[in-house]
Amino acid sequence: MVMVAAAVVAVIAVPGVAHAQQVVDPVPEQVRVPLREAIAALPVATEVRDGYVRTKFRHWVDSDSNGCNTRAEVLLAEATIAPETTGRCTIVGGRWHSYYDNVDVDKAGGLDIDHMVPLAEAWDSGAIDWTPQRRQDYANDLGESRALVAVTAKTNRSKADQDPATWLPPDPDAVCTYLADWATVKTRWHLSVDEPEQRTLTARAQQCPNDPITTTLVP
Repeated sequence: MVMVAAAVVAVIAVPGVAHAQQVVDPVPEQVRVPLREAIAALPVATEVRDGYVRTKFRHWVDSDSNGCNTRAEVLLAEATIAPETTGRCTIVGGRWHSYYDNVDVDKAGGLDIDHMVPLAEAWDSGAIDWTPQRRQDYANDLGESRALVAVTAKTNRSKADQDPATWLPPDPDAVCTYLADWATVKTRWHLSVDEPEQRTLTARAQQCPNDPITTTLVP
């Protein structure tokens, strides 16, 4: 009788042990902080470009397997006049506003999808230590609307991999939005800034509304 009771206790205990060992995914944290405070909170570190190649960030994937890759998803989300899609998510028609230079574009082929914080800059700012999957997630970040931006090819290629210390949008009215977008992405992905970048962000933000930025931190 004692042996039977012990066996029952053992059977009951096993599920409890298994349950205790379950790993619970962290709940994403949302932050809302004024622009200048967000900039001040960014960690300052020396940039490291060693080992960077663009292919270490696999981009323009079809994350949800709906036939549209990341580039197409951004074009569909940011269109001011909705395009049609044909075949394998080929985009036809539509209109977009490139806020960097205040230009309207009627052909998707005239647009680049800009990584707000360029891939090389992300590498310099912490992504050098990321896993390949995390770099892919960054390069295809559809969870933050500021991370990927449809802009004219001309402005995207002018920007290249520069940070705000050496490049800002040619349209003066776009600068404050750009600074907020930049700070949002760096905050979301826990990326650092170098000293010239920090000085520029801090100084230029003084000329902008100190509106809060809101984003969900990537664990």
